[in-house]
Amino acid sequence: MQINGVQDRPGTALLLAAAPTGKGKLIEASSVIPVLAAVPPAALAGTAAATLIELADPVDPQAVLTRVRGAAATEGPLTVVLVGQLQLDRRQQGVHLALARTTPSTIRYTALPWSWLVSELRQRRPDTTTLYVDLVADAEVWQLLDEEPLDLPGGARTYGVLTPPPGRRRIAHPAYTHALAQILRTGQRSAPEQLHHEVLRRTGAIEGALVIGPERPTTPTNTQLPPARRVEVPAVPAPAPVRVPAAVPQQVPAPQPPPYAQPAPVAPAPAPVAPAPAAQQPVGPPAFQPPPSFSAPVAPAVPAQAPPPQPPMPTAPVHFPPPPPRAQRIVSPVYEPSAAVVPVEQDPHEQITALSQAGRHQEAVAMAAAAEHRAVQTLGADTFAAVHWIEVRAYLVSVAQDPGTSCQLWLQAAQTRLDTLQQAPDAHDVETAVDRAHHQWDRIRDAAQARALAPQLVFLRRRVPGRQRGALDAVQKKVERLNSLPA
Repeated sequence: MQINGVQDRPGTALLLAAAPTGKGKLIEASSVIPVLAAVPPAALAGTAAATLIELADPVDPQAVLTRVRGAAATEGPLTVVLVGQLQLDRRQQGVHLALARTTPSTIRYTALPWSWLVSELRQRRPDTTTLYVDLVADAEVWQLLDEEPLDLPGGARTYGVLTPPPGRRRIAHPAYTHALAQILRTGQRSAPEQLHHEVLRRTGAIEGALVIGPERPTTPTNTQLPPARRVEVPAVPAPAPVRVPAAVPQQVPAPQPPPYAQPAPVAPAPAPVAPAPAAQQPVGPPAFQPPPSFSAPVAPAVPAQAPPPQPPMPTAPVHFPPPPPRAQRIVSPVYEPSAAVVPVEQDPHEQITALSQAGRHQEAVAMAAAAEHRAVQTLGADTFAAVHWIEVRAYLVSVAQDPGTSCQLWLQAAQTRLDTLQQAPDAHDVETAVDRAHHQWDRIRDAAQARALAPQLVFLRRRVPGRQRGALDAVQKKVERLNSLPA
């Protein structure tokens, strides 16, 4: 790749991942360092040889500036990967990159002013610098972007995403950088614009994100963030209609809801459906308590083209992982990757909800499987959109009183998030998937099926202990009881 006649010179790759270590953390910035460390520096820099500079959770802004200044002074191509959070200095209204010891009251002394970084990179020759950013803005910086776009270094090709704060007691996941590292680890050395486009395709969608750089490889590179927050979602060709023979609804007992609830996220949503009363627990040792159910209910409206529902059967309300809002901007969780992107005109969540609430569980599961197949064909199997539909199917079969299949699907979702999507073991969605697999496993009454699923659950429980103490011990003790039973 030729860059102004410097293609033969060694390149430099600067990795900067920083976030406060206390409760002010908004993003798991340090989780990208092991993944990026596995990428050869030459692949990052796009040159035959390269020098790697790695800054993981630095504490001194002056030391960070010195390393950035040294990297900017090199003659060859420079690639900067920046992961972290932006915070506002309320006194001087300056945007800063938070470091490990940054707090709201010490921003001016413990964070790196954004203007310092931009100033150093602006001094380089045009088209010799590539900047990939995966940033979360705090509420004040996000509000400031409505009035003034974030300043970016002119002459540098800048790509990435800037997302709003993830919400109370939630931490964002740097999905863009993880996808970038996965692509580079395969040995692919595309042009930066092509690489950026492939990363966006793999991540599917990031909730409320502002995309920096072109969404399509033919679009010229932006040098400033657009003032608007709406991003067009590329059109996806409509698949052939899924025809499932109508099934006679079977009356099934209502599944026991989780023992405690979680407040719904602050977002415009339909009024939640009241949960069914808890069923009487069977006599025996207490089962593992799962995390709260997904708290964004979907309106049970059936589109005109759907087959007419059978008379409703007494069953618990269905709460799917929240579907994307009906808007044209890019949306998702996590950081919320579980709320994966689905084009508005093809969103089947409402129809699936109506089918499940009517007791037509097989049709609901078949429609979710078709949506998963479409997501895999369109975006790929290693995307948040694909794993979203695995989790939807897992929930549907749990409502249909099939804990064994539900446990298998939750285990599959957790394994995909850990090994394919490279999410951290303490990420919210990973813990939720393992906790739900554990809960469904506890509900299995077939000892042989429970024994068959136990090894994978124990393996994941060791990697993902979860927030409830003794979860791994509970699995191992139950496995011992199962093994003591006659075959």
